[in-house]
Amino acid sequence: MQGGSSGIARCIADVRAAAGSTTFLAGTLSLKEENEVHLIRFSPAESELVCDGLFYHPNEIWDLKSCPFDHRVFSTVYTSGEGYGASVWKIPELHGQSNSPPLEQLFTLDEHTGKIRCVLWWPLGKHDKLISIDDRNIFLWNIDASNKSAKVMQKGSADMLPNLRGGSWDPHDHNSIAAITDSSLHCWDLRSMKKSNAIEHAHFRDVDYNPKKQHLITTAEDEFGIRLWDLRMLKYPLKNLPGHSHWTWAVRHNPEHDQLILSAGTDSTVNLWFAKVGTDDSGPESPPGSPTREEEPLLNSYTDYEDSIYDLPFSAQADLFVVHIIGVVDFLLAILYTVLWYMELMRWPDSTACDPRTIAIMFQ
Repeated sequence: MQGGSSGIARCIADVRAAAGSTTFLAGTLSLKEENEVHLIRFSPAESELVCDGLFYHPNEIWDLKSCPFDHRVFSTVYTSGEGYGASVWKIPELHGQSNSPPLEQLFTLDEHTGKIRCVLWWPLGKHDKLISIDDRNIFLWNIDASNKSAKVMQKGSADMLPNLRGGSWDPHDHNSIAAITDSSLHCWDLRSMKKSNAIEHAHFRDVDYNPKKQHLITTAEDEFGIRLWDLRMLKYPLKNLPGHSHWTWAVRHNPEHDQLILSAGTDSTVNLWFAKVGTDDSGPESPPGSPTREEEPLLNSYTDYEDSIYDLPFSAQADLFVVHIIGVVDFLLAILYTVLWYMELMRWPDSTACDPRTIAIMFQ
């Protein structure tokens, strides 16, 4: 990667608002060295990653999300002394400088007293609300970037639930989120901050809503792999997709082609699935062991990594994904440009096979 530097890292985000370019933000996690936010762009002409900016960040970054309607705004969760903090930042105008100017801190989310897990932006269009989750509470904020202000609108408590770990904001309903704990998933109504339907007795690491079909979510679990669920019928999952030999840490739908799903975890493997699920399905899967149980095809498994994989966002601009690996020594970024046959891409509803081809792999 041109223009980058070394460092341990854990989180990366697609810059969805960067129209016309495939851009990512990555944050480092270093105990001894200065931490940075990397602005990374994929150059299709040269088939390589280019670092367009390196910005000093005062603390270790544990979560990073890009604002979906302003390509220069993003949030981070970071260690702050003996606790955790969360802030929203703005990237300055670069104007071709060789040295990147400092980040502008717009505001902090400073009502937390517990360990902050993540910040969520509503994924579709401009929205004046933001969510932050710590291990005991969910906060709904009203934000005003122009006035650099954030105010708590609602607060929900996990009560007797195990520690909250994270969540996902429903793209079909801005009043609903799915929050995961060590052993359950609960949907929350942000208007009342009350919990509704739930999935119990599972060790969740991640959750992602289907971007095209309402009521469908996908979960990453410690002991299984990934599962697809219909929130209206939670007795059994719609699909079981094993394929990882250790904890499954991350799961993501392709933003345009929802049947393409990525999963990754501590087995140093990225799996690309084609999971056909929709309203035309007859219902959830039978219990494990049933002779009618089917497995979806695993399109490809990427195993060129030596360390655990914690994040892997799809690009909203192309059929492209970046794998983010936390390593012992180096900050590794691998970009896999997956080219799907055009006719297959146009015929997803009738397709039974797909041949993704990795044509470029680049390491820093």
